[in-house]
Amino acid sequence: MSAENSNKRPANGLPEGQPVAKKLRGLPETYVLPPNVIVMRETMQTRGMFTIIRDEKTTHQDFVFYFDRLSRLLIEEALSYLPAEEVDVMTPTGEAYPGIRWTRNLCGVPIIRAGEAFEIALRGILRDCVIGKILIQRDEETTLPKLFYSKLPKDISERTVLLLDPMLATGGSAKAAIQVLIDSGVAEDSIMFINLVSCPEGLQAIYEAYPKVCVVTGEVDRQLNERAYIMPGLGDAGDRYMGTE
Repeated sequence: MSAENSNKRPANGLPEGQPVAKKLRGLPETYVLPPNVIVMRETMQTRGMFTIIRDEKTTHQDFVFYFDRLSRLLIEEALSYLPAEEVDVMTPTGEAYPGIRWTRNLCGVPIIRAGEAFEIALRGILRDCVIGKILIQRDEETTLPKLFYSKLPKDISERTVLLLDPMLATGGSAKAAIQVLIDSGVAEDSIMFINLVSCPEGLQAIYEAYPKVCVVTGEVDRQLNERAYIMPGLGDAGDRYMGTE
């Protein structure tokens, strides 16, 4: 793929196809991201912070601090792909500035409990952002994700939804949460699922079930192990953030 083609984006803001970046470490060179996936641009700063939050020796205080910093960068990245329209504004000098504005209001929806770790970053960027909540847990008898609670704004069908969860493993909880949003009237292509760490299995599961949902992820790890843990991963993000390890 040429540099020119890699910068082209269709109307919905998603890339036409991404070459495998060097940061997909441990994955085969032939691995291709699903077309609905955007991986956060890597810098020495982001890789350094991922190193800190992945380190088992990192203290709780440092984990929270660098998780919050990475979350903010990740959400900022995601906002770059929202649909927008051109609009002119008048500057104090009397000259017009050709700018843009989002075409829809936003709503953040963390998947409880780990997804709530994104709220500080979200409110730091979008101070007036409406926030809903979805609680999904695995049914011990069926092993399937089960909806226990949801609280969403009445006008959520008119908003672009930022669905928030730090880790994308099997994709079971994410798919269940996406279906809750769709059942509430949200269009599939108005949902953006944001997570810090994902894996090929989870990304493929989301794409096969909901190909119009945009997934924005910080890094893509190698695989799931036999216990459905992301490898190399970073442990239980919710427990490490909340201090309940």
